[in-house]
Parts: sequence; C-alpha cells; structure tokens
Amino acid sequence: MNADRRIDGRAFAENLRARVTEETARIKAEHGLTPGLAAVLVGEDPASQVYVRNKNKQTIEAGMNSLGETLAVDTSEADLLATVEKLNADPAVHGILVQLPLPDQINPNAVIDAIEPAKDVDGFHLRNVGLLATGRGGMVPCTPLGCEMLLKERLGDLTGLNAVVVGRSNIVGKPMAQLLLGANCTVTIAHSRTADLPAVCREADILIAAVGRAQMIKGDWIKPGATVIDVGINRVPAEEEGKTRLVGDVAFDEAVEHAGAITPVPGGVGPMTIACLLRNTLVAACRQNNIDVPDI
Repeated sequence: MNADRRIDGRAFAENLRARVTEETARIKAEHGLTPGLAAVLVGEDPASQVYVRNKNKQTIEAGMNSLGETLAVDTSEADLLATVEKLNADPAVHGILVQLPLPDQINPNAVIDAIEPAKDVDGFHLRNVGLLATGRGGMVPCTPLGCEMLLKERLGDLTGLNAVVVGRSNIVGKPMAQLLLGANCTVTIAHSRTADLPAVCREADILIAAVGRAQMIKGDWIKPGATVIDVGINRVPAEEEGKTRLVGDVAFDEAVEHAGAITPVPGGVGPMTIACLLRNTLVAACRQNNIDVPDI
C-alpha cells in the first residue's frame, strides 16, 4: 500500500492534544483558570472503562482537572440525574461527559437533557444539536468533529465536493452531515436500507462510513480517488483461535486500491475522539468565563 494514502489519525490527534495542552497552560497562566472535565461512568462495561481511563489520563496530561464519578451498575436514574445536577452547579467543572451505554434502568435521553448545554462537551444535548443544525455554534460531537478535521487537513477546502455519509445515528451520522453541509459539500445521508447503496457510495468524493457493520463497504463501492473516513470499530475473529481483531465498516484491503486517501482501523478516527473531547473542554471553559476561544 502507498503510505501516502493512509490518513494518520494518531499523529493528527497527538498534534491536536499538544496544541490543547499549550493553550491550557497559557489560559491558566493568564487567567488563573484550569479547565475541568468530569466523566461519569455507571457500571463496569469493559469498553467504557478503558475509554474513561484513557480520558482521565489524557485530561491530566493536558494540564486539565479530571473530576470523574464512578457509580454502581444498579444506580437509579434519579441518583444519576442528581449527580449530573451536582456537576452542573460546580464552577470547577466546565465539561460533563456521561459515558454511554447506560444500564437498562436509565433513560439516556433524560440524562443527556439534564446536562447544562454549555458543559455538554459531547454535543448531544438538544440545544447543541439545534445550534449545529442552524450553523450557530454550540458544542460539536467529538467523533464527527475529528472526522472534519482530518478531511480538511487532507483536502483543504471541501466546497463543492459530493459527500456520502453512510449511517444516520445521532452521535455520528447526522452531525457529520451537518458539518459537511457547513463546509459547503453536497451531502447525501445513506444507510443500510438505501436502495442500491453501492451506487450511491460510488458518487462520493468523500465517503464517511459510520454504519456499524464490519467491512460492509467493499472496495468496488469506492469512487477512484475518493477520500474515505472509516468511523467503524468492530471486533471480528482473528486468524489465531480465540483472538479478535479490530476492523472498520470498510473492507480496507480492497478499498485502499481505489481510494485516494483512507483512514485505517485502528489508528484513524479513533484517536481523534478524546483529542476533540479535550478541545471541546477547553472551548467550554473559555466560553463560560468570557475568555476568547483559541483557534484550535
């Protein structure tokens, strides 16, 4: 494979974290403000535990305060909402992340709605969703924001490009489409029930795969020279018995023969999520304290 086709999300995320760290130190020195991020974990989901542990580590490395809460798996919705309200009222907390998925007894929408929109660094609150849809700022979900950053780093101005987003989730697909519209792309939202999905994908100059099905998008679905951003993270059996490996929603080995640029899995979009979470926390802290937001 031509290494120039591979979009290195790890390297970009490392650079973004370095810029966030630098700006955090400057704001602390000039304004006496240390951004604080609180992650709330309910239960013992292994993937969630790993994510929150990495988040805590990188938050501290960036010079921010990590102010997490870990609650038992049988925590009631009322108790979780009380925790969120406590964090909403804490001036040392500038960003709140409630790790999903939540146990069955808790309605995730009720929890998301309870987060103060200005502290909603995940960008899931209805107010932030509406601000994004109307082009009026607000907090942007971390994974779509990371995808947009990778695209602009690779392609520069996205104006006029045909973009196809495969996936319509509130977390990735829909906000990704809004960001691409804001960047003056012509956007199609497709999904698993789209008629002749391969033909729709072949029209894309930019193809975002966020459907949640391992290697669903095949190489011959890719327009020659297209830029492919693979958001999928799927575990499949490895060649070694009893082992698994991570793959995306795109059949990488096939797709790389067609794409002009493509993100690998792992090492593509994944590292951008926490980096953008730190960026959002810094932005939130500045906005809440009437400090000019740095251009990061």
